[in-house]
Amino acid sequence: VQLQASGGGLVQAGGSLRLSCAASGRTAGTDALAWFRQAPGKGRIFVSAITWRDGKLYYADSVQGRFTISRDNAKNMMYLQMNNLKPEDTAVYYCAASRRFNVASMTWRTEYNSWGPGTLVTVSS
Repeated sequence: VQLQASGGGLVQAGGSLRLSCAASGRTAGTDALAWFRQAPGKGRIFVSAITWRDGKLYYADSVQGRFTISRDNAKNMMYLQMNNLKPEDTAVYYCAASRRFNVASMTWRTEYNSWGPGTLVTVSS
């Protein structure tokens, strides 16, 4: 499956952005989609995940209550609504797909077999 994230940009602290991830190609075998982010000089970390068939939601503690993940199966799209953004949310955001999703390892990069190019989110203070 091929993934393409979009929707990043510059926003002031307290503002909102909505990221989109378009999936194409062999999407039938997708078990879950996720968002990761990578801040300047740091590693790529888990943000949120959603199972493709039944829509179960998972969030990192740092974004719980501020970010909302969703999907549109008919359009092969995933979204990340980000509210009350903070400067520490500044990062390149990536979407990823897993063919065999495991909650116990959902925060591991190796859980995901497809990645798209990222989209930059910059939050100014």
